[in-house]
Amino acid sequence: MSRSIEVVHVVVPARDEADRLPRLLASLESACLHALATSPGLQVRATVVLDSCLDSSGEVLRGHPWVDVVAVDAGVVGIVRARGVSRARALALGHRPDQVWIACTDADSLVPPHWLSEQLGFAGGGHDLVVGAVHPDPSDLTPEVVTAWRDRHRLHEGHPHVHGANLGFTLAAYDLVGGFAPLRTGEDVRLVSDLQAAGVPWVSTARNLVVTSGRRVARAPHGFAGYLQGLPTG
Repeated sequence: MSRSIEVVHVVVPARDEADRLPRLLASLESACLHALATSPGLQVRATVVLDSCLDSSGEVLRGHPWVDVVAVDAGVVGIVRARGVSRARALALGHRPDQVWIACTDADSLVPPHWLSEQLGFAGGGHDLVVGAVHPDPSDLTPEVVTAWRDRHRLHEGHPHVHGANLGFTLAAYDLVGGFAPLRTGEDVRLVSDLQAAGVPWVSTARNLVVTSGRRVARAPHGFAGYLQGLPTG
């Protein structure tokens, strides 16, 4: 079943990411322009949810009129992502939930120019969920950790990995399962599991690989940084 997506809204949680936000914003702008070029008439916007920020992240976001900014004091990534989706819903008022596509990434990531276009291609083919892949920035890691990562992540179509830094879904599917759970970590895995259990059409792909920070200091317990820290290197 094909469908027509009319609104794309990127949701980004951020906590003290002033140093990394400029790179993300530049990559998102390229992805938005690419999506607009391939899907004329599409509405594209982003919301960055600043969670308990003590740095200049808010100032970095000024001058980007296509970016909506929401400030919260949650400290729970599941709540933060959910707040971003709620804002996207409010800004998409008048559009049916099945016509609104939510694309999730993280503030310390870098998306490719075709990131949104690839998701929209799957959405147009009837998929309500697109599970993308990520790769940690090699410049943040030792060669041994990069090798250990690649050994455990042979990326291909139909891969089993879930990352909130590369995830897309219709608002209708999100509503069907009650959205992101208020979890400190694993909210992305829970959402994908809930959507799969609900029987929504989905796909996992490595076509639109997102590069994300390889930092080893965790922002969320048992999150991506913690996983990198635990990789065997010898």
